Amino acid sequence: MAGATPQSTAHSSATRSTQGYNFALVALTSLFFMWGFITCLNDILIPHLKNVFSLSYTQAMLIQFCFFGAYFVVSLPAGNLVKRIGYKGGLVVGLVTAAIGCLLFIPAASFRVYGIFLGALFILASGVTILQVAANPYVTILGKPETASMRLNLTQAFNSLGTTVAPWFGGLLILGAATMATEGLTPDQLHLQEANAVKFPYMLLAIAFGLLAAIFAVLKLPDMRQEEEQQALGDAAAAGSAWQFRHLVLGALGIFAYVGAEVSIGSLLVNFMGESSIAGLPEAQAANYVAFYWGGAMVGRFVGSALMRAISPGKLLAFNALVNVLLLVVTVLTSGHLAMWAVLAIGLFNSIMFPTIFSLALQGLGHHTSQGSGILCQAIVGGALVPVIVGKAADMFGIQMAFALPIICYLYIAYYGAKGSVPRH
Repeated sequence: MAGATPQSTAHSSATRSTQGYNFALVALTSLFFMWGFITCLNDILIPHLKNVFSLSYTQAMLIQFCFFGAYFVVSLPAGNLVKRIGYKGGLVVGLVTAAIGCLLFIPAASFRVYGIFLGALFILASGVTILQVAANPYVTILGKPETASMRLNLTQAFNSLGTTVAPWFGGLLILGAATMATEGLTPDQLHLQEANAVKFPYMLLAIAFGLLAAIFAVLKLPDMRQEEEQQALGDAAAAGSAWQFRHLVLGALGIFAYVGAEVSIGSLLVNFMGESSIAGLPEAQAANYVAFYWGGAMVGRFVGSALMRAISPGKLLAFNALVNVLLLVVTVLTSGHLAMWAVLAIGLFNSIMFPTIFSLALQGLGHHTSQGSGILCQAIVGGALVPVIVGKAADMFGIQMAFALPIICYLYIAYYGAKGSVPRH
């Protein structure tokens, strides 16, 4: 344009860049919703498949082991993949993989083979893992480094929306469909009907993942590789690997502790509220209260995203972790509705932990960001290992005393927020 000044051209470029960032964040938010939804749907799948295949609790929990085990197996290869093909390419591959995993539920239900269900879950979780490895760091570098935690908390709030909606969806389309028109059916026919109940919802999910893959394949998203380099901590990020960053390694332990504590507490809520000394609620009624746990996390992420405009992410993380320590002490030492609401309130203060630990751990990694993201996602395996330890404690000492173990996890998270998250050159 004749008469255009360098300043106006720079301003126009900056405006287009900001608009590109905002559009990319809106698109990424849909992915956060989807993997929150698919993860929480396992809470419905576990009791459903337990009935279909007459499983023990240990066999039914293989669902969580296969799902969270995928994070451990796939995260590092996914980090290398994203580094090679870029964040956008990683998102498309993750979506296609998740769609394939959902489609495999159809033959699994047709043949009624539990092993195929587990394989389908592993493939589905592998796709979700690739999405996390690509999307989480992408959000952290789509803008200013000092607001990375705020952005990731905002997008993670929609992840929590997915976890809040999923139980209702699963209860309606899986558990509801499985119990329709059961009169006069033989046990084998009943089990076949229950198995077939998963076909329709997972087919819908496969279509959704496929459509998102097609959309992301044609979207023009900003290439952040140059910005990723500019956010490096001097020469330290130019060579070596992500493992050389102390705050990343400590952050991986924080992710392990957080996911382990969150899954452990969530897994015990229904049984805990059924205890006569707590609330004596039947399972169906207790399950409704679990929405307060996940819904609190959703609300807390919106609130936390706003608070981070005035409070540093590390300090807010340490504060929330210490509040959860206090709530668990109340849960263990009291009874009745006080203990019940104390443990449910933990979801509110859990809210900011995952995205804040994630963004703090990736700070200043430069071109090692994708590898660091893979390491952090691998640490999500805490959701498979810590609940086993807490479950063993519940068998030995009772459910209420088992809630003392996650206190150790939150104490470590408080340390990470206050001290361990500070990058060292």
